[in-house]
Amino acid sequence: MRIRVPGDKSITQRALVFAALAEGESRLSGLLRAGDAASTATALRLLGAELGPLPRDGGDLKVPGLGLDGLSMPSVPLDLGNSGTGSRLLLGVLAGLPLTAEISGDESLRGRPMGRVTEPLSRMGARFEFLQEPNRLPLRVTGTHPLSPLEWESPVPSAQVKSALLLAGLTGGASVVLSEPRQSRDHTERMMELAGVTVVRHAVGQGWRIVVEDPPRRLEPLDFAVPGDPSSAAFLLALAALGGAGDGIEIEGVGLNPTRTAYLELFRRMGAGVESSVTGSEGAGEPSGTLVGTASSLKGVTVTPDEVPGVIDELPLIAVLAARAEGETTIRGAQELRHKESDRITTVVRNLRALGAEAEELADGLVIQGSDRPLAGKVITRGDHRIAMAFGVLGAVGGNRIGIDDPDAVEVSFPGFWDLLRAVRKDAAR
Repeated sequence: MRIRVPGDKSITQRALVFAALAEGESRLSGLLRAGDAASTATALRLLGAELGPLPRDGGDLKVPGLGLDGLSMPSVPLDLGNSGTGSRLLLGVLAGLPLTAEISGDESLRGRPMGRVTEPLSRMGARFEFLQEPNRLPLRVTGTHPLSPLEWESPVPSAQVKSALLLAGLTGGASVVLSEPRQSRDHTERMMELAGVTVVRHAVGQGWRIVVEDPPRRLEPLDFAVPGDPSSAAFLLALAALGGAGDGIEIEGVGLNPTRTAYLELFRRMGAGVESSVTGSEGAGEPSGTLVGTASSLKGVTVTPDEVPGVIDELPLIAVLAARAEGETTIRGAQELRHKESDRITTVVRNLRALGAEAEELADGLVIQGSDRPLAGKVITRGDHRIAMAFGVLGAVGGNRIGIDDPDAVEVSFPGFWDLLRAVRKDAAR
């Protein structure tokens, strides 16, 4: 069965931000129309950006950019909902502008740490006031222009932190030199280059460095299509590996950025039949292509700390697959999972146990014992879209009886997920 998945969540939000900051009209297509992207779009509108409704069919959206200094002070707080990406991107943008704004979000987002972004931005000259709890939303940001140059060594590889600092350098007219222990997702760097910014990036020992010196005072408008989200595609590949897609599935138009596809190798190590082929480049220098998944016999693996940054979003799904694999799966060095939409280590382990699987929680990861016995029970998602989808895949496999307490949580990143899951299962049953 041939299918497509919605546009990439990370790239969609970056595209909207860059289009608003460019000079001239940008043309975007393939945008994700879902919770996080909608929250970021609404916040940009409150800052003065002329953004029309996000197209339902992935069609063109034309955005007249305001320029790097064109955003205006909002009259109400900016509610980013569940979007960690949107909130951190806008913290960077606002840090370099001479205005004040309040940023908040839902209960989950208000529980996520912001200090790792606000600390380096404060060193550049922006000011932050936490309105309830230290290092948590809601907060008030007061930007300044120009910002001071920054040299920053990030203790963890984080695309959101990196993107915030690079965007602050653009709006604040400041050079930025950023080092991280390992390369994180590079969507922002690619988009900056497309917009006319010179970005130097290279390995330094075991780490990675990004340098933007003398940033331009003008960004070129964008003209590109957002590829399908590889993290969304992972759920359908997992369904296929578990035998829930009959002869298999073919997913077209998926983003195949190498900083996003490390999970494919991990799937293969587990024995999953997964093939990928790059067929083009859909905007912002992002490679795209086709993924093929087939039914497989899975085995347990060890996921090392060095591997975790490249598969951080897929780890709940890896854990679910591990429950159906032969042998033991161990994931270590994944403490970052505790600071996502939920504490994903605790949430995954508790749900696996509730369904009858064997799982152990570690301070920095988890251990899962695979089994082929039927699993049954109700999954508590804690409003986390990736938890809902991971266990939704497990529930779609024959013999299991699994209920999801909050199926609507998937709307954050994958509208239509349940319909597509049912369509794949129906096709497999023919």
